[in-house]
Amino acid sequence: MMQVCLNGARGAGDGALIPLSPGAMAESAAEAVAVGARDVHVHPKTPCGQDTLAPRAVAAALEAVRSVTSVPVGVTTGAWAEPDPAERVAHIRAWTVLPDHASVNWHEPGAEAVAGALLDRGVGVEAGIWSGTDSAERFTASALGPRVLRVLAEVTDPDPATARDSARALLAAIGRAHGRPVLLHGEEGGTWPVLRLAGRLGLATRIGLEDTLVLPDGERAASNAELVAAAFSLLSRPLS
Repeated sequence: MMQVCLNGARGAGDGALIPLSPGAMAESAAEAVAVGARDVHVHPKTPCGQDTLAPRAVAAALEAVRSVTSVPVGVTTGAWAEPDPAERVAHIRAWTVLPDHASVNWHEPGAEAVAGALLDRGVGVEAGIWSGTDSAERFTASALGPRVLRVLAEVTDPDPATARDSARALLAAIGRAHGRPVLLHGEEGGTWPVLRLAGRLGLATRIGLEDTLVLPDGERAASNAELVAAAFSLLSRPLS
């Protein structure tokens, strides 16, 4: 499964190609799905382009994307969007339009409460397990682990020379925790090596402007759809 991550915490400073408005998110999602993406991860934004969990912004983003595509759509619950765990939970309980799933970074304070609030509302949880954190150990010990939709194995090593090794170490730390499916991805310079490894291991993966702004050859990407197409092309090449 290929997920497209439309925008992440990026903003206007990263270039006009980052979809920040609901309309732009919808257009970008539709283009990415047209070339093979089967799941969408999006960060709803304030009018100023900042990540938010506010019900109105979440509803606008979800309704826009769903108006043009029928694949599952998920959102972030990252602490940078709302540092107070209690406020994060309050936002989730106030959502008027529910995503199909939402990512929860297991190393963040309040992760279990946030995940519990999502599960209570019938929203699938993507358990974000970041390299360089103790989140794998926390998740392994979590009573909520068997209930999550999948594990996001998130390799934060941006060095293309070491990202694959970091990914393997992260996967080893996760092991078969709770038997949940794993989606493996990298970021910045580690994006493409980790995506290639995910394909080799038969794991779900993701690509999009949240993770990287460049194509495998280092050229600037023009859109999420171009990144998705490039990902499928890379994965189709024979293993060397």
